Amino acid sequence: MGERLYPHQFRERGPNTERVSGYSERKPSVKTGSRNLKKGYGHIREKVTEAELNDFIEEHKGQYSIQKMCEVLAVPRSSYYDSLEKTTSKRAIENRELTKEIRRIHLESKARYGAPKIHKTLLNRGFFLSLKRVQRLMKKAGIRSIIKKKYRPYPSKEKVVQLDNLLKRDFSTCTINKKWVADITYIPTVRDGWCYLASVLDLHSKKIVGYSFSRSMTSDLVIEALQNACFSQKPRKGLILHTDLGSQYTSSEFTQHAQKQGIKQSFSQKGWPYDNACIESFHAILKKEEVYHTQYTDYLAAKLAIFQFIEGWYNRKRIHSSIDYQTPQAIEDQIRRTA
Repeated sequence: MGERLYPHQFRERGPNTERVSGYSERKPSVKTGSRNLKKGYGHIREKVTEAELNDFIEEHKGQYSIQKMCEVLAVPRSSYYDSLEKTTSKRAIENRELTKEIRRIHLESKARYGAPKIHKTLLNRGFFLSLKRVQRLMKKAGIRSIIKKKYRPYPSKEKVVQLDNLLKRDFSTCTINKKWVADITYIPTVRDGWCYLASVLDLHSKKIVGYSFSRSMTSDLVIEALQNACFSQKPRKGLILHTDLGSQYTSSEFTQHAQKQGIKQSFSQKGWPYDNACIESFHAILKKEEVYHTQYTDYLAAKLAIFQFIEGWYNRKRIHSSIDYQTPQAIEDQIRRTA
């Protein structure tokens, strides 16, 4: 087999010569075996792209003559210089800018938003693109929503007295302060153990209209949450409040307080968890977007974090697909303006 010529055979530039080892200005004509040098390089050249050769020339132009490298590597000098003048495509520039904006929105949501909500936010900010494009850019950039599994408790076998279900899984409403749902969830802390959050949600706006946080799960916890809701919303008599059959909500203290406010109590039937799905959905969001990603030192740290999540994020900034990608506070404000 004849001697092959490789780029590393170039000599350093000198004052008197730019000759290459094994190569002269006169093309070689001596054949060695069945192949000559030109054919040998042609075989290698088939496996190397033009872009790779251009990159090699650009990398070594400080050591060797561009003219000589182009000549030896059989690369037209015009092609090499054209490759330097190529600009990034318009599409690539757009994707780069979109990815920056996607990262910004993702950061603003504390990594809670996935592609659908980021897409909707981009549209609201004046960008025009498809959901699939957002998904592709997020996948390429390694951006994803934080996801944690929801805790699913085992059902109780204890017999419970059935009470009236006024809601009957009819979550539709025509305005705010007509139907509320309420429930309690658990929040773990390092020093103080389990703490408890009682929440009240308006079915029309999806806003948390009242809540209370405590170290103990008593009737006082749910009464305070309802008091806060009534104070902020000032609902008219006849409002339906739907809860599960927990002892806090069926207690005489809570019932008396609800009746005093002119509120009609409604209760889920045992074995039908979907009756209270809306408030359970909020607590699942709270867990997946906040609680599962934080280790709270104590009760006060958890209380502050819950306040920031509900008032600073969920009610006023987080858009909801069920209300046409608006925030709960925006829905309430629209209704109050037109009332």
